[in-house]
Amino acid sequence: MQRLYDFLRRHPTWVDSFWAVALLGLSGLSVVNLHGAPGQQGSVAAAMTVSVVLCVVVALRRRYPESMLLVACATGLAQLVLDVGTTIADFAMLVITYTVAAIGSRWASRLALAVSLVAATLAQIRWPATHSSFAGQIAIAVFQTVPFALAWVLGDSMRTRRAYFAQLEERATRLEKEREAQAKVAVAAERARIARELHDVVAHNVSVMVVQADGAAYVLDAAPDQAKKALETISSTGRQALAEMRRLLGVLRTGEHQESGEYVPQPDVEQIDELIAQCRTSGLPVDFKVEGTPRPLPSGVELTAYRIVQEALTNTRKHGGPNAGASVRLVYFDDGLGLLIEDDGKGAPHELYEEGGADGQGHGLIGMRERVGMVGGTLDAGPRPGGGFRISVLLPLKPAH
Repeated sequence: MQRLYDFLRRHPTWVDSFWAVALLGLSGLSVVNLHGAPGQQGSVAAAMTVSVVLCVVVALRRRYPESMLLVACATGLAQLVLDVGTTIADFAMLVITYTVAAIGSRWASRLALAVSLVAATLAQIRWPATHSSFAGQIAIAVFQTVPFALAWVLGDSMRTRRAYFAQLEERATRLEKEREAQAKVAVAAERARIARELHDVVAHNVSVMVVQADGAAYVLDAAPDQAKKALETISSTGRQALAEMRRLLGVLRTGEHQESGEYVPQPDVEQIDELIAQCRTSGLPVDFKVEGTPRPLPSGVELTAYRIVQEALTNTRKHGGPNAGASVRLVYFDDGLGLLIEDDGKGAPHELYEEGGADGQGHGLIGMRERVGMVGGTLDAGPRPGGGFRISVLLPLKPAH
């Protein structure tokens, strides 16, 4: 049954043609039976011609609705002029009225409504009912007009319903496209975040490894114990970098199940102590102080704070010179977290940070500002009077809802 239904939906003209043939058969029987009866108007040939034309209107109503309406109107006028009385085929008038109201153009729909309202009246005037008063004639005309009006109202309501469903489908399609666009934006933002994370991991840990490797090579012959310690630092730093890179790259693997133990947690404020210790081990003296009462922070704020300290100390180690030192202040306010990172080295030109970062690849202060902006914070950075560089950050704490 479903296949038959689908077939009929795909071939509406065949369905209409079937009903047109059935209507023609009934109309032909009616014309033949009434031929020669007393009071029968018009000839059989004229009546059959009218019936055939109206049945063609039914067969082609959905393929050419406006044209078939005009044909039906012309046929009705011909019936009036040739005195061909109404037959069963005149049911096609109701069918084409409904069709045009449902799927035809607006002008055709209005024309169908106008013709429907006067057709019964004209027929009653042309062929008045015998033995009926004037009031009775009016009642018959009104009664015959009602089916035409109902056919038009039903067709117009179907048009409105189809338009409503088409609007819903269009809206659903548009929303789907918007969701896809938002998903693409989210993916791009996530990849940008991963790029910043990778830069911070690689820049910091590799710089530590380079410094330790240079130190180990310098003291390898004179102080083997110090060289061994430097190599151990290189090993642990490399393992840490690999673990973080696996965590970051793991989010790019869609459809794969990775064991959670393979990745390390996201860095937070508590791990700044380890970061400072690692910098001290690599030869950069860092003074670290915490002011205020430590408390749990949003994960985004903690990660931002850690990465900014990491980026700032990496830049100090790269550009501060051999005798540079740094200080880190972490301040807990009631409504935010403050960071102050300063160094007394010679520093890199401020333009380098703004244009491309310490490595010239676009991840300097621009990357820091992006991180801070993502959590609604502010960043102030620039050279210190007398030498060195200073970075001041305020990260607001959003109230819990």
